[in-house]
Amino acid sequence: MGGNATDSPSNNDSSLTPQSNSDSIDPPYTIFDNRQRALIVVIISVAATFSGFASNIYFPALPTVAHDLNVSIELINLTVTSYLIFQGLAPSLWGPISDVKGRRVAYCFTFLVFLGACIGLAESKNYATLIALRCLQSTGSASTIAIGSGVIGDITTRENRGGFMGIFGAGLLVPVAIGPVIGGGLAASLGWRSIFWFLAIYSAVFLLTLILLLPETLRSIVGNGSLKPSALISKYPLNLYQKTSKIEWAPISPRDTDINAARKRVDIIGPFRILISKQAAPIIIFLALYYAVWQMSITAMSSLFEDKYGLTEMEIGLTFIANGVGSIVGTFVSGKILDVDYRRVKAQHESQPSADAEQGDSDRTTQETIFPLEKARLRLLPIFAGLQCLSIIIFGWTIHYPHRVHIAVPIICTFVTGWTAISTHSVVSTYLVDIFHDRSAASTASLNLARCLFAAGGTSFVMPMINGIGVGLTFTVCAAVQVLGLLGLIVQWKFGAKWRIEAERKEQIDEREGGESN
Repeated sequence: MGGNATDSPSNNDSSLTPQSNSDSIDPPYTIFDNRQRALIVVIISVAATFSGFASNIYFPALPTVAHDLNVSIELINLTVTSYLIFQGLAPSLWGPISDVKGRRVAYCFTFLVFLGACIGLAESKNYATLIALRCLQSTGSASTIAIGSGVIGDITTRENRGGFMGIFGAGLLVPVAIGPVIGGGLAASLGWRSIFWFLAIYSAVFLLTLILLLPETLRSIVGNGSLKPSALISKYPLNLYQKTSKIEWAPISPRDTDINAARKRVDIIGPFRILISKQAAPIIIFLALYYAVWQMSITAMSSLFEDKYGLTEMEIGLTFIANGVGSIVGTFVSGKILDVDYRRVKAQHESQPSADAEQGDSDRTTQETIFPLEKARLRLLPIFAGLQCLSIIIFGWTIHYPHRVHIAVPIICTFVTGWTAISTHSVVSTYLVDIFHDRSAASTASLNLARCLFAAGGTSFVMPMINGIGVGLTFTVCAAVQVLGLLGLIVQWKFGAKWRIEAERKEQIDEREGGESN
């Protein structure tokens, strides 16, 4: 591998001095300057809003859709479940494609699928068409988060990744705050089908914007941004970014890219391998359980607030604002904390050289291999987990007794739940991109697969469970399951570093053996 083969702490992007291949100083990690990276993050953050909009804009209209199509609310809730299933499965296809063929290619195809599905949904006349096209819509929108995480991995290092992931997360969570308000307003004034016409127009305009403004960032194709790819879809607008970058750089050799042995084929089962790998499975299961309970609470909100408090569609939409605002606040705050924690742990680590380094361990970047990444990334998760469990219990029991407790209390609980759930998601997503930096989209896809499948299961039985044992007991059981889920976090904290080191050393051995065989 070249001198810039790993996404290590030492490979920061602060060097703005001229570089050349012959210099002893490594070339900059990325040629995109701060202004350009800000634009890229804005674009991919807007792209990520489509997954949230397609899901959350639909919630206030659930009772209306059920009435219009003459089906039960339980069947309409299955359209939410099916959406979540495909939201979990789709990135396992598009994530690996974006890791091999490029980010722009993957984005273009996903938005074309999404646009077609939205037009079909706007014209749907029966339940079967509705549920089939919701699956197709999810296939088009869900991968925008995984691909966006891949872009973040392309243009950032561990030292500043947390902050960028926080900004990215805040962008994708805007729909959680305003989506239900827009959906409630459209459904009440123009009918529920206008929701999908809105999404169709929004996606068409954005697809054109993306084609014009988003450069290719995949490091196996463009390196640190200085390579000139042969494919037309990758050339533009990268050439404009190269001409206008304020970072002085010299073109690097393709052999100096981060992924010298880049995967030449799309590895569809890559996300599944990450999902079941011991260095990722415990933390992914932990996150999936907490995400599922969050989705169960917001899926049930429309029916519960209509039944218990007699709210209209517009009023139901407004109740979702607290959840969305909490989500946005959580991801901004957690992103800043991640960067501060990383720098603090890195400073402590560098001031105390490892025993392996003192013994002259010659493995690749020994300092990197033993860096206490778990300590730098995961220390706040128990706090977020405890607060979410508490908010879920209070949410359930206050709605259980609507005449004794003001509606403001469960709404405030949704703020806390959204804040803690998304903070947890932001931390775990950043941690996985750190571990699998050369497969960042695939790692995010594996996380997405688990959380969406867990959420699909939860949303499918939340209303029958509420009808059977009541709101209070239902969410008390959910909180108890979340407490059990803490075992995954404990396992990751205790054994994660050991398993990560083993995986990295095995990868080094495989690379050496592959090089010798060639």
